[in-house]
Amino acid sequence: MKLNIQNETARLRAVILGTAESNGPTPALEEAYDPKSMEHIKAGTYPKEADMIEEMKAVANVLKKYDVKVYRPEVIEDYNQIFARDISFVIEDKIIIANILPDRKREVEATEYVWKNVAKENRIILPDECHVEGGDVMLWNDYIFIGTYSGEDYSDYITARTNMDAVIAIQELFPHKIVKAFELRKSNTDPRENALHLDCCFQPIGKDKAILHKNGFLVESEYQWLLDFFGKENVFEITKDEMYQMYSNVFSISEEVIISERNFKRLNNWLREQGFTVEEVPYAEIAKQEGLLRCSTMPLIRD
Repeated sequence: MKLNIQNETARLRAVILGTAESNGPTPALEEAYDPKSMEHIKAGTYPKEADMIEEMKAVANVLKKYDVKVYRPEVIEDYNQIFARDISFVIEDKIIIANILPDRKREVEATEYVWKNVAKENRIILPDECHVEGGDVMLWNDYIFIGTYSGEDYSDYITARTNMDAVIAIQELFPHKIVKAFELRKSNTDPRENALHLDCCFQPIGKDKAILHKNGFLVESEYQWLLDFFGKENVFEITKDEMYQMYSNVFSISEEVIISERNFKRLNNWLREQGFTVEEVPYAEIAKQEGLLRCSTMPLIRD
């Protein structure tokens, strides 16, 4: 398989879509990886497997409609395998296998059947000290945008997923790219104050537009850089509640077509005003785990 990913929006040809099959029972509070899941576990509103299977089926149907080759993880019994973006990601023709939280190692093994068809020299496993998840890595042509957290209290945050060691390693792997890191706001307890990954507060769309949430960034000048880079007139600014609902975590099939959650009325109307085709799907149950459409898809090939 010849991988090719240069940006977030070129025409998609092949993708890994996670699965909610045999997702297992509601986790115990201490087993949750993020504050939004904790919130729903406490409230008794954690999503049910059957509902999440239906939501993912809707996404699979849209991908098939656009003739995208869809791979799914091998199903592991009673195991959460929804968020395929966390465990690996593609830059150019290389797949980088994430150093994920130890409890999630089996998720990586469940997609091995896909990436073992990639030439061995194009399969990258970073050194152990490099922590990185695909939700923090955003390709935009000459740029690689990476969400990170470099505070001395990094190890105190289960929500801090990508460290500066990984940022440096990716820069060394792709010296011809401009790697730009962004410090993200982290909270173990408040999902409205937590940007779990970069794609929870920012995502490029189309040819020159972006969705952005200011409070997701710890350093205002880094947020301002993105605003200036895309141009204020091309940026859809989302509120704290819209970030919580995961408005920035849509998924591009092409520069013209975007899959979005059907309840994102303000965003979806704006997208259509900009000329996008919006494929609306139900994904509100999966959103309760602080992840949405980009988190559950891992592109392998774009034109």
